[in-house]
Amino acid sequence: MSLRPPSHLADASAAEAAFDALGHEILAEKAAALGRAGQRVEETLARLSDNADEEMRPRLLKEAATAVHAYFIQRELCGLRRHEAVIREYGIPKAVLVRLGAM
Repeated sequence: MSLRPPSHLADASAAEAAFDALGHEILAEKAAALGRAGQRVEETLARLSDNADEEMRPRLLKEAATAVHAYFIQRELCGLRRHEAVIREYGIPKAVLVRLGAM
């Protein structure tokens, strides 16, 4: 004699498994997007620090501020609310943070 779980429990398990797979895929995409946003921050900050041309500086500051803002938003979507350590790690200049209204 074999036992089977009630049919309403079997359907719930399949739905939960599908939801877990979807949740896992969403988390993976959030992490990948966070990585891409962090890479863009690194690139824009490098261009800002490497460029000595005063005429280009406002445009480079704007690009860096936009990249940092997008990165902060992506971090918050991942549940990471505090940005102080990231600001130190990336060495985000105050001129960029001022454009975000952070200072």
